[in-house]
Amino acid sequence: MNLIDPEKTNRIAITSLWISAISIILILLYIIFYVFQRGFPVIGIDFLLWWPSNNWLEGGVLPAIVGTLLLGVVALLFAVPIGVGASIYLSEFTKEGRLTKLIRTGADSLNAVPSIVFGLFGLTLFLFYLNMKPCLLIAGLTLGFMILPTIMRTSEVAIRAVPVPDKEGSYALGATKLQTIRRIVLPSALPGIVTGVILGFGRAVGETAPIIWLVSFWPANLPSSPLEPCNALTVVMYFLISEAQNPLFIQRAFGIALILLLMILISNYITRTLNNYLTRNIRR
Repeated sequence: MNLIDPEKTNRIAITSLWISAISIILILLYIIFYVFQRGFPVIGIDFLLWWPSNNWLEGGVLPAIVGTLLLGVVALLFAVPIGVGASIYLSEFTKEGRLTKLIRTGADSLNAVPSIVFGLFGLTLFLFYLNMKPCLLIAGLTLGFMILPTIMRTSEVAIRAVPVPDKEGSYALGATKLQTIRRIVLPSALPGIVTGVILGFGRAVGETAPIIWLVSFWPANLPSSPLEPCNALTVVMYFLISEAQNPLFIQRAFGIALILLLMILISNYITRTLNNYLTRNIRR
């Protein structure tokens, strides 16, 4: 006699999934609403497009906005070629063995490393050993090291998902390995690769710990070269919160939090839009 009712079990499972999904949505909406409520009164043209004064207590946060975007770009310029290249090598040029397992284990382990450890690594390597000063380049490279495993693993999953018959058909037509990768593998895997890249960018612009010693706390000019200091929204927000005796600092910190939240939401929207566009074009 079967004591388990399949229909009842199915209903319980579906109900649990619905509760989980609704809970996640409600938590997300609450966070967005709370940050929007606290930060929106600060947002304005001057706040977004003007230079700060009086140690971020007055004026805008334009240098921090530009610095944050530039840090994300530098991180991607470092991490994307290496991450995608490594994923192509692991998926297309090597056989499964101890070396590939070791590389994947290392990448997964780096993904789990606390971000403050990457900050300590950047501080030790660039400032202590190489005697460099805090600047856009070293902060961006440190973020690049941090997001490299994410881009590598998501790209590898996307490349491995390319149907084998597509590649075999390319070889049957006389294409070389590199031609097949360039014309078949990469176009088919592009939506997944783009997803990993934008997720990496979102993580890079939202981190504080890896760059807290590598960017300027004080208002800086827009960097005209990678070797000049820059500001970052997350570090400025940390500075404002640490000076919590002044209520205006907290209010401006929530304004920065709202900007960061909008950056992440926009990057996620771009990810979905690009994925849909690339998927439609590939199917054609």
